[in-house]
Amino acid sequence: KFISFVMWLFAGITSLSFKYSNCQKVIVTKLKQRSQSAGNFLMTSDVINERTSETLRHKSKDSENIKKISIHVSKHLKPVNELDFGHYLAGLIDGDGHFSSALQLVIAFSELDASLAYFIKEKIGFGNVRKVKNKKAIILVISHRKGLLKILNLINGKIRSENKLRQITKNILSNSYFNSIINFTGNSDLDLNNYWLAGFSDADASFQIKLITRNNKTEVRLNFQIDQKRNDLLILIKNFLGGNIGYRKSQDTYYYNSTSFGSAKKVINYFDKFHMLSSKHINFLKWRKAYIIIQDKNHLIESGLLKIMNLKNTMNRKNSETMD
Repeated sequence: KFISFVMWLFAGITSLSFKYSNCQKVIVTKLKQRSQSAGNFLMTSDVINERTSETLRHKSKDSENIKKISIHVSKHLKPVNELDFGHYLAGLIDGDGHFSSALQLVIAFSELDASLAYFIKEKIGFGNVRKVKNKKAIILVISHRKGLLKILNLINGKIRSENKLRQITKNILSNSYFNSIINFTGNSDLDLNNYWLAGFSDADASFQIKLITRNNKTEVRLNFQIDQKRNDLLILIKNFLGGNIGYRKSQDTYYYNSTSFGSAKKVINYFDKFHMLSSKHINFLKWRKAYIIIQDKNHLIESGLLKIMNLKNTMNRKNSETMD
């Protein structure tokens, strides 16, 4: 899973010689707090407030009330204007960005998402994309003041993380170069009908298909999950999509789960409209296709269940495959 992968990635980040290593140490601290893989779904003794995902059983009638979605997938689109791009960028930064006292913004990406890093660089007009040595990751570093100023104008009124707001106020706006920004604010609006969640999910979310066989019955679970150190943004997402929030005591980490197929339908409706720009979009399309197999009750026959298994087994891979 990407969360575990990124934690492994940054475990040795302090050995890097880049001048932005201090801000990466902060990212290390954050990512170490997400040590449990999003794919670990069996309940353990240190998990509290976790509810079992709604399941559909092979050769059962549990899928009769599943809410239908369209089998058609819209063309993949990127934010078309500065308002949409600003919401997306704010979500991405809220998830995996860091503003350092060295007047820099650093955003970490999986190596699968190099094209996304270059897309952000192109839209801003400034920045450097660098491969992290011996790691399957890249980082986008923006240190030019004109680039930072453009970013602040784009995300003003759209950032939702209190921690990112503090970083911006303390590490960036304290510099006299940015005096032109009179009033920088966060976004306290409860409405998530914009690109913010798409950017946040590109940074921190995972899509999971789980097959559990017990007593000759196979349960299919579709889960959309986000892990965070704090639960404030997760509460916002829960209120928007449904689902529940759990807490792992041993990891001191909160997580959001879409726990029902009703929540899954809301997830699909959102991402059908506001597309992710990372490789997670491919995982979403496979997750979505599994939902359609279930809504058509084809999971009740062997061929349908095999299709779901194939979708599960091909998620989170480096490829350019298309959805048939």
